[in-house]
Amino acid sequence: MPEASPPPNAQATREAQLTAFREYVQPEIEVLLRVATSLAGRAGGAEDLVQETLIRAFRGIDSFDGRYPRAWLLTILRRTHINMHRRQRPDVVGDFESLQGFRPAFGADTRASAEDHVLDQTLHPALAQAVEALDPRFRQALLLVDVDQLSYAEAAAALDVPIGTVMSRLSRARDKVRRHLGHEVLSTRRLQ
Repeated sequence: MPEASPPPNAQATREAQLTAFREYVQPEIEVLLRVATSLAGRAGGAEDLVQETLIRAFRGIDSFDGRYPRAWLLTILRRTHINMHRRQRPDVVGDFESLQGFRPAFGADTRASAEDHVLDQTLHPALAQAVEALDPRFRQALLLVDVDQLSYAEAAAALDVPIGTVMSRLSRARDKVRRHLGHEVLSTRRLQ
């Protein structure tokens, strides 16, 4: 039996979706991968997150008005990350005593995250250590703005916080990194 071709209206809609996707979404995939890596922490997790984000963006491209595609995509990415993370949460244990004597699961992933790997390859060891020592909220703001080169508004959309919060976290992160590096320099001079 021959396969029925879609009605002309459906074909035109599909072409419009593909055109909009190419125009608004494809240029932002690299940014989505960088931000997803900062959020997910693992290369595989980041790729899964971006793939799910792209699927959701394609489904919703008809309702997108064409303004601020990066902010729109980062919002989808953030919400997708929250939903994926919510699904992966372990069940709460009511009776902690029932777990006594159990050993941790074998095969747990103890490898360095993608974020750690990138930091180790691109930053001076002292700087990488200073960034790693930051609270995750501050580290995310620092990586999104200073490494991924997102604007404050884009980072705010990715983190779902006000722009002022991004600016505050970034300022505090930079200050902590400077202080950490200052201590490194002083301790290195004392050793010489």
